[in-house]
Amino acid sequence: MEKIALIDLGSNTARLVIYDVLDNNYFIVCEERREPVRLGETEADGSLKQTRIMQAIATLKMFKEICAIKKVDRILAVATAAVRRASNQKTFLSDVYNATGIRITTVSEEEEANYVYQGVVNSMDIPRGLIMEIGGGSTKLVYYNRRTILHTKIFEFGAVTLYNKFVAEGKSPEQISDEMVAYVKEQMEDVEWFSELDPDTQLIGVGGSCRNLARIIRKVKKYPLDMVHNYVMDVADFNYVYNMIRTLDLDKKRRIKGLSSARADVFPSALAVIKAIVDHLGFEKIVTSGSGLREGVMFNYIVPQTLEKPISDSLGYSMQCFARHMGVNVSHAEQVFNLCVQLFKQLRVLHKFPRAYVRVLRVCAMLHDTGKSFKFYNSAKHTSYMILNSNLWGVSHKDIVMAAMVTDVYNREEFNTSDWVKYNCLLTEEDVEAVRKLAVILRLAVALDFGMRNAVTEVTCDVLGDSVIMKTELNGDAGLEINAANNMAMDFKKIFKKNLEIL
Repeated sequence: MEKIALIDLGSNTARLVIYDVLDNNYFIVCEERREPVRLGETEADGSLKQTRIMQAIATLKMFKEICAIKKVDRILAVATAAVRRASNQKTFLSDVYNATGIRITTVSEEEEANYVYQGVVNSMDIPRGLIMEIGGGSTKLVYYNRRTILHTKIFEFGAVTLYNKFVAEGKSPEQISDEMVAYVKEQMEDVEWFSELDPDTQLIGVGGSCRNLARIIRKVKKYPLDMVHNYVMDVADFNYVYNMIRTLDLDKKRRIKGLSSARADVFPSALAVIKAIVDHLGFEKIVTSGSGLREGVMFNYIVPQTLEKPISDSLGYSMQCFARHMGVNVSHAEQVFNLCVQLFKQLRVLHKFPRAYVRVLRVCAMLHDTGKSFKFYNSAKHTSYMILNSNLWGVSHKDIVMAAMVTDVYNREEFNTSDWVKYNCLLTEEDVEAVRKLAVILRLAVALDFGMRNAVTEVTCDVLGDSVIMKTELNGDAGLEINAANNMAMDFKKIFKKNLEIL
Protein backbone atom coordinates (compact mmCIF):
# COMPACT_ATOMS: atom_id res chain seq x y z
CA MET A 1 0.00 0.00 0.00
CA GLU A 2 1.39 3.38 -1.02
CA LYS A 3 1.30 6.36 1.33
CA ILE A 4 1.03 9.86 -0.09
CA ALA A 5 1.40 13.03 1.98
CA LEU A 6 -0.15 16.28 0.84
CA ILE A 7 1.01 19.58 2.32
CA ASP A 8 -1.28 22.57 1.75
CA LEU A 9 0.50 25.80 2.64
CA GLY A 10 -2.29 28.35 2.87
CA SER A 11 -2.43 31.99 3.85
CA ASN A 12 -3.71 31.14 7.33
CA THR A 13 -2.92 27.48 7.98
CA ALA A 14 -0.47 24.80 6.92
CA ARG A 15 -1.99 21.33 6.70
CA LEU A 16 -0.46 17.91 6.36
CA VAL A 17 -2.76 15.10 5.26
CA ILE A 18 -1.45 11.56 4.77
CA TYR A 19 -3.44 9.18 2.58
CA ASP A 20 -3.38 5.42 2.17
CA VAL A 21 -3.66 4.68 -1.55
CA LEU A 22 -5.72 1.53 -2.06
CA ASP A 23 -6.06 -0.67 -5.13
CA ASN A 24 -7.95 0.62 -8.16
CA ASN A 25 -7.44 4.35 -7.57
CA TYR A 26 -9.02 4.73 -4.14
CA PHE A 27 -7.57 6.75 -1.27
CA ILE A 28 -8.42 7.34 2.38
CA VAL A 29 -7.08 9.69 5.06
CA CYS A 30 -4.91 8.02 7.71
CA GLU A 31 -3.27 11.06 9.37
CA GLU A 32 -3.82 14.81 9.55
CA ARG A 33 -2.07 17.73 11.22
CA ARG A 34 -2.58 21.48 10.92
CA GLU A 35 -0.67 24.47 12.23
CA PRO A 36 -1.39 28.22 12.01
CA VAL A 37 1.35 29.97 10.01
CA ARG A 38 -0.36 33.21 8.91
CA LEU A 39 1.71 33.73 5.79
CA GLY A 40 -1.02 36.14 4.69
CA GLU A 41 0.35 38.71 7.16
CA THR A 42 2.86 40.39 4.85
CA GLU A 43 5.18 43.40 4.96
CA ALA A 44 4.17 46.72 3.38
CA ASP A 45 6.10 45.84 0.20
CA GLY A 46 4.17 42.58 -0.22
CA SER A 47 6.95 40.29 0.99
CA LEU A 48 6.43 37.49 3.50
CA LYS A 49 7.41 38.47 7.03
CA GLN A 50 10.61 36.84 8.25
CA THR A 51 8.92 35.66 11.45
CA ARG A 52 6.22 33.94 9.41
CA ILE A 53 8.81 32.41 7.10
CA MET A 54 10.67 30.91 10.05
CA GLN A 55 7.42 29.62 11.53
CA ALA A 56 6.45 28.04 8.20
CA ILE A 57 9.86 26.36 7.84
CA ALA A 58 9.66 25.02 11.42
CA THR A 59 6.19 23.65 10.68
CA LEU A 60 7.33 22.02 7.44
CA LYS A 61 10.29 20.40 9.24
CA MET A 62 7.82 18.91 11.69
CA PHE A 63 5.63 17.70 8.83
CA LYS A 64 8.67 16.11 7.19
CA GLU A 65 9.48 14.26 10.42
CA ILE A 66 5.91 12.98 10.68
CA CYS A 67 6.12 11.74 7.08
CA ALA A 68 9.32 9.85 7.90
CA ILE A 69 7.73 8.23 10.97
CA LYS A 70 4.65 7.24 8.97
CA LYS A 71 6.84 5.88 6.13
CA VAL A 72 5.34 8.15 3.47
CA ASP A 73 6.37 7.21 -0.05
CA ARG A 74 5.85 10.62 -1.67
CA ILE A 75 5.18 14.18 -0.54
CA LEU A 76 3.08 16.54 -2.65
CA ALA A 77 3.20 20.18 -1.52
CA VAL A 78 1.23 23.14 -2.82
CA ALA A 79 1.11 26.80 -1.81
CA THR A 80 -1.74 29.20 -2.53
CA ALA A 81 -2.49 32.95 -2.40
CA ALA A 82 0.01 34.20 0.21
CA VAL A 83 3.03 32.60 -1.45
CA ARG A 84 1.68 33.23 -4.95
CA ARG A 85 1.54 36.99 -4.35
CA ALA A 86 4.70 37.36 -2.24
CA SER A 87 7.40 39.56 -3.74
CA ASN A 88 10.00 37.26 -2.15
CA GLN A 89 8.32 34.09 -3.37
CA LYS A 90 11.40 32.59 -5.04
CA THR A 91 13.61 33.22 -2.03
CA PHE A 92 11.02 31.69 0.27
CA LEU A 93 10.61 28.54 -1.84
CA SER A 94 14.38 28.17 -2.08
CA ASP A 95 14.81 28.57 1.68
CA VAL A 96 12.11 25.97 2.32
CA TYR A 97 13.74 23.46 -0.01
CA ASN A 98 17.20 24.00 1.46
CA ALA A 99 15.91 23.63 5.02
CA THR A 100 13.46 20.76 4.54
CA GLY A 101 14.02 19.13 1.15
CA ILE A 102 10.36 19.78 0.35
CA ARG A 103 9.70 21.19 -3.10
CA ILE A 104 6.56 23.33 -3.05
CA THR A 105 4.48 24.02 -6.14
CA THR A 106 2.82 27.42 -6.18
CA VAL A 107 -0.56 27.00 -7.85
CA SER A 108 -2.07 29.73 -9.99
CA GLU A 109 -5.46 31.27 -9.19
CA GLU A 110 -7.09 29.24 -11.96
CA GLU A 111 -5.45 26.00 -10.81
CA GLU A 112 -6.52 26.62 -7.23
CA ALA A 113 -10.13 27.27 -8.24
CA ASN A 114 -10.11 24.13 -10.39
CA TYR A 115 -8.72 22.00 -7.55
CA VAL A 116 -11.48 23.28 -5.25
CA TYR A 117 -14.07 22.48 -7.93
CA GLN A 118 -12.62 18.99 -8.40
CA GLY A 119 -12.78 18.35 -4.66
CA VAL A 120 -16.44 19.36 -4.56
CA VAL A 121 -17.79 17.90 -7.78
CA ASN A 122 -16.20 14.48 -7.16
CA SER A 123 -17.60 14.20 -3.63
CA MET A 124 -21.07 15.76 -3.78
CA ASP A 125 -24.23 14.89 -5.68
CA ILE A 126 -25.23 18.47 -6.46
CA PRO A 127 -25.92 18.96 -10.18
CA ARG A 128 -25.83 22.77 -10.14
CA GLY A 129 -23.84 24.75 -7.61
CA LEU A 130 -22.00 27.92 -6.74
CA ILE A 131 -18.86 26.96 -4.82
CA MET A 132 -17.77 29.55 -2.25
CA GLU A 133 -14.23 28.93 -0.98
CA ILE A 134 -12.95 31.44 1.58
CA GLY A 135 -9.23 31.16 2.14
CA GLY A 136 -6.88 33.32 4.13
CA GLY A 137 -5.75 35.38 1.14
CA SER A 138 -8.47 34.98 -1.50
CA THR A 139 -12.13 34.12 -2.03
CA LYS A 140 -13.12 31.92 -4.95
CA LEU A 141 -16.56 31.54 -6.51
CA VAL A 142 -17.04 28.75 -9.06
CA TYR A 143 -20.38 28.32 -10.82
CA TYR A 144 -20.95 24.94 -12.43
CA ASN A 145 -23.78 23.01 -14.04
CA ARG A 146 -23.86 19.33 -15.04
CA ARG A 147 -20.24 18.90 -13.89
CA THR A 148 -18.98 21.67 -16.16
CA ILE A 149 -17.52 24.97 -14.94
CA LEU A 150 -19.45 27.90 -16.40
CA HIS A 151 -17.87 30.86 -14.58
CA THR A 152 -15.12 31.54 -12.07
CA LYS A 153 -14.41 34.66 -10.02
CA ILE A 154 -11.40 35.03 -7.74
CA PHE A 155 -11.42 37.96 -5.33
CA GLU A 156 -8.12 39.27 -3.98
CA PHE A 157 -9.33 39.16 -0.39
CA GLY A 158 -9.72 36.43 2.21
CA ALA A 159 -10.20 36.07 5.95
CA VAL A 160 -6.64 37.14 6.83
CA THR A 161 -6.29 39.95 4.30
CA LEU A 162 -9.67 41.44 5.28
CA TYR A 163 -8.64 41.28 8.92
CA ASN A 164 -5.41 43.11 8.17
CA LYS A 165 -7.24 45.69 6.05
CA PHE A 166 -10.07 46.62 8.41
CA VAL A 167 -9.14 45.77 12.01
CA ALA A 168 -7.77 48.80 13.84
CA GLU A 169 -7.76 50.27 17.32
CA GLY A 170 -10.77 52.35 18.17
CA LYS A 171 -13.15 50.40 15.95
CA SER A 172 -15.88 48.27 17.51
CA PRO A 173 -16.33 44.66 16.30
CA GLU A 174 -19.70 45.65 14.80
CA GLN A 175 -18.20 48.55 12.86
CA ILE A 176 -15.43 46.33 11.48
CA SER A 177 -17.93 43.69 10.34
CA ASP A 178 -20.17 46.27 8.67
CA GLU A 179 -17.22 47.77 6.80
CA MET A 180 -16.10 44.33 5.62
CA VAL A 181 -19.58 43.40 4.38
CA ALA A 182 -19.95 46.70 2.54
CA TYR A 183 -16.51 46.27 0.94
CA VAL A 184 -17.23 42.72 -0.25
CA LYS A 185 -20.63 43.72 -1.66
CA GLU A 186 -18.97 46.56 -3.53
CA GLN A 187 -16.49 44.13 -5.11
CA MET A 188 -19.36 41.83 -6.13
CA GLU A 189 -21.19 44.55 -8.03
CA ASP A 190 -18.86 44.15 -11.01
CA VAL A 191 -19.48 40.41 -11.49
CA GLU A 192 -21.87 40.32 -14.44
CA TRP A 193 -22.48 36.57 -14.55
CA PHE A 194 -24.20 36.59 -11.15
CA SER A 195 -27.37 37.46 -13.07
CA GLU A 196 -27.09 34.10 -14.89
CA LEU A 197 -27.39 31.97 -11.74
CA ASP A 198 -30.21 29.47 -12.08
CA PRO A 199 -32.85 29.54 -9.29
CA ASP A 200 -32.01 25.89 -8.50
CA THR A 201 -28.34 26.69 -7.85
CA GLN A 202 -27.11 25.56 -4.44
CA LEU A 203 -24.49 27.52 -2.50
CA ILE A 204 -21.64 25.23 -1.40
CA GLY A 205 -19.33 26.44 1.36
CA VAL A 206 -15.72 25.20 1.28
CA GLY A 207 -12.76 25.85 3.58
CA GLY A 208 -11.90 25.93 7.26
CA SER A 209 -14.14 28.89 8.07
CA CYS A 210 -17.21 27.24 6.51
CA ARG A 211 -16.46 24.02 8.39
CA ASN A 212 -16.13 25.98 11.65
CA LEU A 213 -19.43 27.73 10.93
CA ALA A 214 -21.13 24.38 10.36
CA ARG A 215 -19.74 23.03 13.64
CA ILE A 216 -21.01 26.05 15.58
CA ILE A 217 -24.50 25.83 14.06
CA ARG A 218 -24.65 22.09 14.71
CA LYS A 219 -23.85 22.71 18.36
CA VAL A 220 -26.37 25.53 18.65
CA LYS A 221 -29.10 23.36 17.11
CA LYS A 222 -27.94 20.21 18.96
CA TYR A 223 -27.67 18.44 15.64
CA PRO A 224 -27.36 14.68 16.25
CA LEU A 225 -24.64 13.88 13.69
CA ASP A 226 -20.98 14.82 14.05
CA MET A 227 -20.60 15.25 10.31
CA VAL A 228 -19.61 18.34 8.30
CA HIS A 229 -19.70 17.12 4.70
CA ASN A 230 -23.15 17.66 3.14
CA TYR A 231 -24.47 19.45 6.23
CA VAL A 232 -27.15 21.93 5.15
CA MET A 233 -27.28 25.26 7.01
CA ASP A 234 -30.26 27.62 6.88
CA VAL A 235 -29.20 31.19 6.20
CA ALA A 236 -31.44 32.18 9.13
CA ASP A 237 -29.17 30.10 11.39
CA PHE A 238 -26.11 31.66 9.78
CA ASN A 239 -27.49 35.14 10.46
CA TYR A 240 -28.05 34.21 14.11
CA VAL A 241 -24.41 33.15 14.48
CA TYR A 242 -23.16 36.13 12.47
CA ASN A 243 -25.09 38.65 14.58
CA MET A 244 -23.86 37.01 17.77
CA ILE A 245 -20.18 36.80 16.82
CA ARG A 246 -19.91 40.26 15.27
CA THR A 247 -20.42 41.81 18.73
CA LEU A 248 -17.83 39.72 20.62
CA ASP A 249 -14.28 40.61 21.52
CA LEU A 250 -11.45 38.18 20.73
CA ASP A 251 -11.37 36.55 24.16
CA LYS A 252 -15.07 35.67 23.96
CA LYS A 253 -14.72 34.41 20.40
CA ARG A 254 -12.03 31.96 21.52
CA ARG A 255 -14.50 30.43 23.96
CA ILE A 256 -17.08 29.57 21.31
CA LYS A 257 -17.63 25.82 21.08
CA GLY A 258 -16.86 24.53 17.62
CA LEU A 259 -14.54 27.40 16.68
CA SER A 260 -10.82 26.75 16.33
CA SER A 261 -8.94 29.10 18.68
CA ALA A 262 -6.29 29.62 15.97
CA ARG A 263 -9.01 30.96 13.65
CA ALA A 264 -10.96 33.03 16.19
CA ASP A 265 -9.51 36.42 15.22
CA VAL A 266 -10.09 36.07 11.46
CA PHE A 267 -13.35 34.09 11.66
CA PRO A 268 -15.56 37.22 11.67
CA SER A 269 -13.85 38.28 8.42
CA ALA A 270 -14.93 35.01 6.78
CA LEU A 271 -18.46 35.46 8.14
CA ALA A 272 -18.54 38.95 6.62
CA VAL A 273 -17.75 37.45 3.21
CA ILE A 274 -20.50 34.86 3.60
CA LYS A 275 -22.94 37.55 4.76
CA ALA A 276 -22.21 39.68 1.71
CA ILE A 277 -22.63 36.73 -0.68
CA VAL A 278 -25.91 35.38 0.74
CA ASP A 279 -27.40 38.88 0.96
CA HIS A 280 -26.28 39.91 -2.51
CA LEU A 281 -27.36 36.68 -4.24
CA GLY A 282 -30.38 35.78 -2.08
CA PHE A 283 -29.46 32.26 -1.03
CA GLU A 284 -31.51 30.65 1.75
CA LYS A 285 -29.29 27.64 2.42
CA ILE A 286 -25.58 26.79 2.47
CA VAL A 287 -24.37 23.23 1.91
CA THR A 288 -21.05 22.52 3.61
CA SER A 289 -18.37 20.57 1.77
CA GLY A 290 -15.65 18.79 3.69
CA SER A 291 -13.77 18.38 0.41
CA GLY A 292 -11.89 21.13 -1.34
CA LEU A 293 -8.44 21.91 -2.70
CA ARG A 294 -6.59 19.00 -1.04
CA GLU A 295 -9.12 16.44 -2.21
CA GLY A 296 -9.03 17.99 -5.68
CA VAL A 297 -5.25 17.58 -5.82
CA MET A 298 -5.56 13.95 -4.69
CA PHE A 299 -8.31 13.15 -7.17
CA ASN A 300 -6.19 14.48 -10.02
CA TYR A 301 -3.14 12.55 -8.78
CA ILE A 302 -4.72 9.22 -7.74
CA VAL A 303 -7.67 9.18 -10.16
CA PRO A 304 -6.15 10.86 -13.25
CA GLN A 305 -9.28 10.36 -15.34
CA THR A 306 -10.89 13.13 -13.28
CA LEU A 307 -8.64 15.55 -15.15
CA GLU A 308 -10.90 14.95 -18.16
CA LYS A 309 -14.20 13.99 -16.54
CA PRO A 310 -15.40 14.07 -12.91
CA ILE A 311 -16.46 10.89 -11.13
CA SER A 312 -20.08 10.27 -12.13
CA ASP A 313 -20.99 8.31 -8.98
CA SER A 314 -19.45 9.95 -5.91
CA LEU A 315 -21.42 7.75 -3.50
CA GLY A 316 -20.30 4.59 -5.28
CA TYR A 317 -16.68 5.72 -5.22
CA SER A 318 -16.88 6.64 -1.53
CA MET A 319 -18.48 3.33 -0.54
CA GLN A 320 -16.00 1.30 -2.59
CA CYS A 321 -13.18 3.12 -0.85
CA PHE A 322 -14.68 2.55 2.61
CA ALA A 323 -15.52 -1.10 1.89
CA ARG A 324 -12.04 -1.92 0.59
CA HIS A 325 -10.45 -0.14 3.55
CA MET A 326 -12.56 -2.25 5.93
CA GLY A 327 -11.82 -5.51 4.11
CA VAL A 328 -15.37 -6.08 2.86
CA ASN A 329 -16.08 -8.76 0.24
CA VAL A 330 -17.00 -6.23 -2.46
CA SER A 331 -18.40 -8.73 -5.00
CA HIS A 332 -20.73 -10.14 -2.33
CA ALA A 333 -21.82 -6.64 -1.29
CA GLU A 334 -22.58 -5.73 -4.90
CA GLN A 335 -24.63 -8.89 -5.35
CA VAL A 336 -26.57 -8.15 -2.16
CA PHE A 337 -27.40 -4.71 -3.54
CA ASN A 338 -28.43 -6.23 -6.86
CA LEU A 339 -30.85 -8.53 -5.03
CA CYS A 340 -32.06 -5.66 -2.82
CA VAL A 341 -33.02 -3.66 -5.91
CA GLN A 342 -34.88 -6.63 -7.38
CA LEU A 343 -36.77 -7.25 -4.13
CA PHE A 344 -37.58 -3.56 -3.72
CA LYS A 345 -39.12 -3.47 -7.21
CA GLN A 346 -40.92 -6.78 -6.88
CA LEU A 347 -42.44 -5.90 -3.50
CA ARG A 348 -43.41 -2.32 -4.37
CA VAL A 349 -47.09 -3.22 -4.37
CA LEU A 350 -46.69 -4.02 -0.67
CA HIS A 351 -44.37 -1.28 0.59
CA LYS A 352 -45.38 1.56 -1.81
CA PHE A 353 -42.15 3.47 -1.08
CA PRO A 354 -40.56 5.94 -3.54
CA ARG A 355 -37.42 4.97 -5.43
CA ALA A 356 -35.40 7.40 -3.29
CA TYR A 357 -35.15 4.66 -0.67
CA VAL A 358 -33.05 2.55 -3.03
CA ARG A 359 -30.12 4.82 -2.15
CA VAL A 360 -30.55 3.80 1.49
CA LEU A 361 -30.57 0.13 0.49
CA ARG A 362 -27.43 0.71 -1.54
CA VAL A 363 -25.52 2.01 1.48
CA CYS A 364 -26.86 -0.85 3.65
CA ALA A 365 -26.02 -3.52 1.11
CA MET A 366 -22.51 -2.30 0.34
CA LEU A 367 -21.54 -1.83 3.98
CA HIS A 368 -23.64 -4.41 5.84
CA ASP A 369 -20.56 -6.51 6.70
CA THR A 370 -18.24 -3.72 7.89
CA GLY A 371 -19.04 -4.33 11.57
CA LYS A 372 -17.46 -7.78 11.36
CA SER A 373 -14.08 -6.11 10.87
CA PHE A 374 -14.37 -5.02 14.52
CA LYS A 375 -16.19 -7.95 16.10
CA PHE A 376 -18.32 -10.76 14.66
CA TYR A 377 -20.79 -10.89 17.55
CA ASN A 378 -23.38 -8.11 17.42
CA SER A 379 -21.71 -6.99 14.19
CA ALA A 380 -24.90 -5.29 12.95
CA LYS A 381 -24.67 -2.83 15.83
CA HIS A 382 -21.03 -2.13 14.97
CA THR A 383 -21.98 -1.69 11.31
CA SER A 384 -24.65 0.82 12.29
CA TYR A 385 -22.08 2.86 14.22
CA MET A 386 -19.59 2.73 11.35
CA ILE A 387 -22.17 3.93 8.82
CA LEU A 388 -23.23 6.77 11.13
CA ASN A 389 -19.61 7.92 11.34
CA SER A 390 -18.56 7.08 7.78
CA ASN A 391 -18.88 10.64 6.38
CA LEU A 392 -19.77 9.12 3.02
CA TRP A 393 -19.69 11.34 -0.05
CA GLY A 394 -22.62 11.90 -2.38
CA VAL A 395 -25.39 11.05 0.09
CA SER A 396 -27.60 13.05 2.43
CA HIS A 397 -27.35 12.86 6.22
CA LYS A 398 -30.93 11.57 6.30
CA ASP A 399 -30.04 8.61 4.08
CA ILE A 400 -26.97 7.84 6.20
CA VAL A 401 -29.10 7.76 9.36
CA MET A 402 -31.70 5.54 7.69
CA ALA A 403 -29.01 3.15 6.45
CA ALA A 404 -27.57 2.95 9.96
CA MET A 405 -31.03 2.24 11.36
CA VAL A 406 -31.68 -0.48 8.80
CA THR A 407 -28.44 -2.27 9.66
CA ASP A 408 -29.20 -1.87 13.37
CA VAL A 409 -32.57 -3.58 12.89
CA TYR A 410 -30.88 -6.17 10.67
CA ASN A 411 -30.12 -8.61 13.52
CA ARG A 412 -32.64 -7.51 16.16
CA GLU A 413 -35.99 -9.06 16.93
CA GLU A 414 -37.49 -5.72 17.98
CA PHE A 415 -36.84 -2.24 16.69
CA ASN A 416 -36.47 0.14 19.63
CA THR A 417 -37.44 3.55 18.25
CA SER A 418 -36.35 5.26 21.48
CA ASP A 419 -32.74 4.59 20.47
CA TRP A 420 -33.24 6.74 17.40
CA VAL A 421 -35.55 9.49 18.68
CA LYS A 422 -32.70 12.01 18.62
CA TYR A 423 -32.73 11.84 14.80
CA ASN A 424 -36.34 13.06 14.56
CA CYS A 425 -35.08 16.32 13.06
CA LEU A 426 -34.01 14.32 9.98
CA LEU A 427 -36.69 11.63 9.70
CA THR A 428 -40.44 11.40 9.11
CA GLU A 429 -42.81 8.72 10.39
CA GLU A 430 -42.77 7.20 6.90
CA ASP A 431 -38.96 6.96 7.08
CA VAL A 432 -39.10 5.03 10.37
CA GLU A 433 -41.75 2.69 8.95
CA ALA A 434 -39.58 2.21 5.87
CA VAL A 435 -36.65 1.16 8.05
CA ARG A 436 -38.51 -1.95 9.23
CA LYS A 437 -39.39 -3.04 5.70
CA LEU A 438 -36.02 -2.18 4.20
CA ALA A 439 -34.38 -4.24 6.96
CA VAL A 440 -36.38 -7.30 5.89
CA ILE A 441 -35.44 -6.70 2.24
CA LEU A 442 -31.77 -6.43 3.22
CA ARG A 443 -31.90 -9.61 5.31
CA LEU A 444 -33.57 -11.49 2.47
CA ALA A 445 -30.95 -10.29 -0.02
CA VAL A 446 -28.09 -11.29 2.30
CA ALA A 447 -29.69 -14.71 2.80
CA LEU A 448 -30.07 -15.18 -0.95
CA ASP A 449 -26.29 -14.73 -1.29
CA PHE A 450 -25.45 -16.65 1.88
CA GLY A 451 -22.64 -18.58 0.21
CA MET A 452 -21.22 -15.41 -1.40
CA ARG A 453 -21.16 -17.22 -4.76
CA ASN A 454 -23.95 -15.49 -6.76
CA ALA A 455 -25.97 -18.71 -6.70
CA VAL A 456 -29.28 -16.81 -6.87
CA THR A 457 -29.17 -14.50 -9.87
CA GLU A 458 -32.78 -13.32 -10.26
CA VAL A 459 -35.95 -13.15 -8.16
CA THR A 460 -39.54 -12.46 -9.18
CA CYS A 461 -42.41 -12.11 -6.74
CA ASP A 462 -46.13 -12.64 -7.25
CA VAL A 463 -48.55 -11.40 -4.60
CA LEU A 464 -51.45 -13.87 -4.47
CA GLY A 465 -53.98 -13.36 -1.70
CA ASP A 466 -52.23 -13.66 1.65
CA SER A 467 -49.01 -15.01 0.14
CA VAL A 468 -45.96 -13.81 -1.76
CA ILE A 469 -44.61 -16.43 -4.16
CA MET A 470 -40.91 -15.82 -4.80
CA LYS A 471 -39.42 -17.52 -7.84
CA THR A 472 -35.65 -17.73 -8.10
CA GLU A 473 -33.29 -18.19 -11.03
CA LEU A 474 -30.20 -20.12 -9.98
CA ASN A 475 -26.63 -20.49 -11.05
CA GLY A 476 -25.82 -23.99 -9.77
CA ASP A 477 -26.74 -25.40 -6.37
CA ALA A 478 -28.40 -22.83 -4.10
CA GLY A 479 -29.57 -25.04 -1.24
CA LEU A 480 -27.81 -22.97 1.42
CA GLU A 481 -29.24 -19.74 0.07
CA ILE A 482 -32.84 -20.98 -0.24
CA ASN A 483 -32.70 -22.45 3.27
CA ALA A 484 -31.38 -19.17 4.68
CA ALA A 485 -34.12 -17.21 2.88
CA ASN A 486 -36.84 -19.59 4.14
CA ASN A 487 -35.70 -18.85 7.67
CA MET A 488 -36.82 -15.28 7.02
CA ALA A 489 -40.48 -16.27 6.46
CA MET A 490 -41.61 -15.38 10.01
CA ASP A 491 -40.00 -11.94 9.91
CA PHE A 492 -41.39 -11.32 6.44
CA LYS A 493 -44.95 -12.11 7.58
CA LYS A 494 -44.58 -9.94 10.67
CA ILE A 495 -43.60 -6.87 8.64
CA PHE A 496 -45.37 -7.36 5.29
CA LYS A 497 -48.41 -9.31 6.63
CA LYS A 498 -47.96 -11.97 3.95
CA ASN A 499 -46.76 -15.56 3.91
CA LEU A 500 -43.52 -16.07 1.99
CA GLU A 501 -43.07 -19.08 -0.27
CA ILE A 502 -39.78 -19.49 -2.16
CA LEU A 503 -39.60 -21.66 -5.27
